[in-house]
Amino acid sequence: MSSENTDQRKTERSSKILREKMKFSQGKIKRIFVIKLQDNEKLPEVIENFASEQKINCAICLLIGGIGSGKLVSGPEKPDKFPINPILESITGTSEILGVGTIFPDEKNFPRLHMHAATGRRKKTLTGCIRPGICVWKIAEFIIIELEGLKGKRKKDKKAGFSVLEI
Repeated sequence: MSSENTDQRKTERSSKILREKMKFSQGKIKRIFVIKLQDNEKLPEVIENFASEQKINCAICLLIGGIGSGKLVSGPEKPDKFPINPILESITGTSEILGVGTIFPDEKNFPRLHMHAATGRRKKTLTGCIRPGICVWKIAEFIIIELEGLKGKRKKDKKAGFSVLEI
């Protein structure tokens, strides 16, 4: 048997294993919203409420702008201890922010934003998952790319201690 055939078999086996672990749902773009957030508006609340009013269930989200304060989760204290105890980092001083995330409904069908962001002030950068209470400084631009035809819901993972996307 040639090495080319052996490599192809390994690739097929790896792909099959990956498909058994990976779950996916296919959809398409429905609507796009560009939102100008104002001074002191709070994330994720303002976006989740907007999504609820607009009946957005699934979306890709982008954020750029300024923030005055808030917190990010920058990982677990101990990765192998459950439930997970998150490391909370405070954003100190007005900072730039760049974020990407998704919106999916929770168990009560309320749209929930899951966003990871990088913030920066001078030479200090902080990266993590945004927590409620991120306060916009002056302006921030938020883009929501609504998706349709997807199946997904954020459900509480009792072992981890937080909600995760179930497909």
